[in-house]
Amino acid sequence: MSERPDDIFTEPKEDPNTLARLGPFAPMAGSWRGEDGVDVKPKAGGPRTQIYLEALELVPIDAQTNGPQLLYGLRYHARMVKPGRKNTYHDQVGYWLWEPAVGRLYHTLTIPRGQAALAGGHAKPDDRQFTLRASRGDTAFGIVSNPFLERSFRTDSFEITVTITDDDHWSYDETTVLQITGQDEPFLHTDRNNLVRVGPPKLNPAIA
Repeated sequence: MSERPDDIFTEPKEDPNTLARLGPFAPMAGSWRGEDGVDVKPKAGGPRTQIYLEALELVPIDAQTNGPQLLYGLRYHARMVKPGRKNTYHDQVGYWLWEPAVGRLYHTLTIPRGQAALAGGHAKPDDRQFTLRASRGDTAFGIVSNPFLERSFRTDSFEITVTITDDDHWSYDETTVLQITGQDEPFLHTDRNNLVRVGPPKLNPAIA
């Protein structure tokens, strides 16, 4: 499909089996746990490193269309905690979406601190490593923040690289570039974790 089709209304035929159409995201479907999380975050006294545990669920959804654009994807929920603690350290929801016609990747993320982003990238269906990026001010792959964050901890860019080792292991490495009030240089806020499968993928509603 052309990225600028003449017909922007006609919808293509969908495959009801999302698991068969997820491209590079296919190995990520299922339930996961990570015990190697490392978060380097900004504090008044300088960078602080925090270890975290992660529970992550990625559930196939039915195919989605925007006229001729056809997307297959996973809905996800990630919850992180500090070792030995019960309260949530970080919570995040969104989608991983694959557009097979043009080999494009989409990663949406929303956190309950008043921030959302849409990151994009490209890959081949059998790629096992890929990177997605978003930038503040980009009207396609951008970042929006609540007024306090925009003023005090402005996010200028976000990048995530996923590496799939095998069907039961994958990892991510993220860098969020922040401009913090009172600091001349940008701060590189990084997160990474190794994930191990703890549950099989589910079927999407159309075939469940």
